[in-house]
Amino acid sequence: MLRLLSLLAGGLLLTYPLAVYWGLTHWGGSALLAILLVTFALRLLPGVSPVREWLLLGRLLACVGLLLTGLSAIFSAQHWLLYYPLAVSLALLCLFGWSLTQPMSLVERLARLTDPDLPLAGVRYTRTVTQVWCGFFVVNGALAAATIWHGDLALWSLYNGLISYLLMGLLMGGEYLVRLRVKRGFA
Repeated sequence: MLRLLSLLAGGLLLTYPLAVYWGLTHWGGSALLAILLVTFALRLLPGVSPVREWLLLGRLLACVGLLLTGLSAIFSAQHWLLYYPLAVSLALLCLFGWSLTQPMSLVERLARLTDPDLPLAGVRYTRTVTQVWCGFFVVNGALAAATIWHGDLALWSLYNGLISYLLMGLLMGGEYLVRLRVKRGFA
């Protein structure tokens, strides 16, 4: 039950930018802050993942979310809530970038969950994909920061709640198509 609640909270956080927009424009800060505090607290519950770093990242981001929500409540300043998508991009950049310093990149570890006998060319490919994701998180983080500093809540919500997800989906889809071609080259 606890894992299910944590998973549900994780799903809710996918709608974070839209929830913040809706909450600030329709409910006011108090109701939104209460919902966010509960949601982030639920993310600290035990979870299961085949990649330990995902659990650690989820807990770290939950703590960052609690901190930003707390700062927003303490100082009655809604702008603190806008920094969460930037924190997510920075955390993912750090995780993917750190994995490049390890013998096995994060993308390779994920690939080995379905293909334990990954050939050397596949290892090189996964390292390149990890680098591409690092580049994506740099650009995404920069754009998230630009929307914060621009000061338009609707623009912030549009980019962080829709456009960034579409860009991520395009990158995943494009990578999948490239991966199919690369795999054919392995045979």
